[in-house]
Amino acid sequence: MSDCIFCKIVNKQIDTKLISETDDYVAFNDISPQAPVHALVIPKKHFSTLNDIDDVELMGKLLNGAKETAEKLGVKDNYRTIINTGAEAGQAVFHIHIHILAGRPLLWPPG
Repeated sequence: MSDCIFCKIVNKQIDTKLISETDDYVAFNDISPQAPVHALVIPKKHFSTLNDIDDVELMGKLLNGAKETAEKLGVKDNYRTIINTGAEAGQAVFHIHIHILAGRPLLWPPG
């Protein structure tokens, strides 16, 4: 999608320091962090929400990417992953992404 900010990051139209990159996904720090560590893992292929992905292999690669990103960020033993699906659930960018949050106690349930 030409107006999707995450597609622009994937296509190198927006200069972003990547934490990691594979053939399937990129990981980078969130521009508006909600914790001391707040990164995103996004597929290179555009899917608006989790409900739009039918590629089980890619879904596994994204979760593995979250695990590897947490390890690179030094938080592999204590982090939270979040996938917001839909505006009412808090999804602000409609290109599926996995949030990785860490670096402070994360209470449950969230506020």
